[in-house]
Amino acid sequence: MEPAETPSHERSTEIASNLGEVQAAVEHSQKVQSRLVAVSKYKPGSDIMAAYNLGQRHFGENYVQELCEKSAALPADIKWHFIGRLQSNKCKALAGIPNLWAVETIDSAAKAHKMNDAWRNAGNQNQLNVFVQVNTSEEQNKGGVEKSDVESVVQEIIGSCAGLCLKGLMTIGSIEGSQKRPNPDFLALVALRDELKHSIGVDLELSMGMSDDFEHALELGATNVRVGSKIFGARPTKENAQQN
Repeated sequence: MEPAETPSHERSTEIASNLGEVQAAVEHSQKVQSRLVAVSKYKPGSDIMAAYNLGQRHFGENYVQELCEKSAALPADIKWHFIGRLQSNKCKALAGIPNLWAVETIDSAAKAHKMNDAWRNAGNQNQLNVFVQVNTSEEQNKGGVEKSDVESVVQEIIGSCAGLCLKGLMTIGSIEGSQKRPNPDFLALVALRDELKHSIGVDLELSMGMSDDFEHALELGATNVRVGSKIFGARPTKENAQQN
């Protein structure tokens, strides 16, 4: 893939303004030190470079092929987060990305083992950060581990996946929950984190909150927020993105 194009002055200015506002909101939250992941799904490499030139290093992608292409064309010190639904047959491709920083969507012990094996087989010497995705809203069509199964998955990663570093828990939550204050999905993730700290002594991060509710997530203790449209503007459809 060709190197990313240089962003226009106008676009750079727009992203600088948006990113500055989001960064200020993250820094304003005094509860915990939090990480901002700029979600660049369907956005061109030039947009990512505009944010990169302003010091942003953590970026999130939802699709493996798009992430592979972007990682090959963009600076090697970017810290990529995979935040889409993880498929077992995509673990090998993800493991081939040397600057993959985290997979945030481990949703079973079996997927953890698949990712662990792929990461080790690719020859990576460092551990890969992972988050266990939790289905806090208990929706049938939602990805994630059921709340009752989270501890067993966490134990399996810690005990049997030497190539993985368990970083934290992640939730997407329901649309209905995102309209409520406090958000019940965020509260459920906080409670699970606290239970795990008490039961097995692990202190985990919380990845929760997106463009519309990241400030509320920070209030409740999020250490990792995934923000896309607030930084890069409205996301194009998949069809329009492929045409550009």
